[in-house]
Amino acid sequence: MIKRQMVWFVPLLFFVFLLGGCSASQSNKDVEEEVSDKHPSGDLAPLDKKASVFIAEDGAASGAGFYIAKEKGYFEDYNIEVEFTQFANSDDMLPALAAGEVDIAGGVSTSSFFNAIAQGIDVKIIADKGHYIDGNSYFSFVIREDLKEEIKDYSDLKGKRIAVSSRNAVDDYIFQEMLKHAGLTEDDVEFVLMSDFGNMLAAMGNGSIDAALQIEPLITQGIEQGLHVRLGDATDFAPNAQIAMVLGSPRFILEEEDVSLRFMAAYLKGVRDYNDAFVNGEGKEEVIDIMTKHTALKDHEIWEKVSITGLNPNGEMFIDDIKNQYEMYERNGATRGEFDFDKSIETSVTEKAVDIIGEYETK
Repeated sequence: MIKRQMVWFVPLLFFVFLLGGCSASQSNKDVEEEVSDKHPSGDLAPLDKKASVFIAEDGAASGAGFYIAKEKGYFEDYNIEVEFTQFANSDDMLPALAAGEVDIAGGVSTSSFFNAIAQGIDVKIIADKGHYIDGNSYFSFVIREDLKEEIKDYSDLKGKRIAVSSRNAVDDYIFQEMLKHAGLTEDDVEFVLMSDFGNMLAAMGNGSIDAALQIEPLITQGIEQGLHVRLGDATDFAPNAQIAMVLGSPRFILEEEDVSLRFMAAYLKGVRDYNDAFVNGEGKEEVIDIMTKHTALKDHEIWEKVSITGLNPNGEMFIDDIKNQYEMYERNGATRGEFDFDKSIETSVTEKAVDIIGEYETK
């Protein structure tokens, strides 16, 4: 009705804008009034009615923020109940997320991920869920133990057989960044596509590969078994790589703002406890107990040794790197359609949550 009238009646248009501005101001005021240190959370008031939030998560270590927030009661403080669900693959997960059948999921950069969104599967990229920690990467190159005297630098990989888990995905991107750093091209090495990281360990043992882009805890386990050693660290050539992202349903992020804001505040509190534990050594035993409960790695001793997934305590992502990954897939002819970064990257809920709980103070 307003759209039909505004062509005829300019004063009404002005009134609508004025009213909209007042509504926005009132909305901001409402949020401010909801914030109090007297609430169970110490900040936002709990929801009047319990909300269920469905998270597609498969027990990956990068889901630490979810697990810790659940076990330490941060979601409960806001009257949110979280339920974890698994999907066989991301091809099934993305449509369910877009349809609002699940609210939150984890995603990694692949050409198929970008293609699905470009072709109408609407999901939002909202926060960090995995990056490198300087000099101590959880996803990095290893070489056979018996080659450690022969391969001292990345350039020494010339002529070697290198296992990588996928093509036109973040693994391939890291591999290509390493080659550029080493002054090599793919013609200088033998690329071995090996989708199972566990098989890389066996291949190291029987000598069928020389190097691999491997992931924790298999990096640590392979070192302890004498199968491989680290070759430098992935931060040598990809310090700002965005490995994984938190994804949100558009309905959940844009329409259920009261719930999504509280969810994100709780999630970031969990991530901060994770950083306190593994980076600062505070409350580490409790956090390891939570991680052994929710992930496939059940060994406390190994948790003390592994290089951990980097999780930004303010949820910030390396957005430029996400764009670089997409551009590589595009150069390879692996993309279909046009991916709209401005539409798909939606960090407002994360930023609002940080405004409320405060910036994380590095210790």
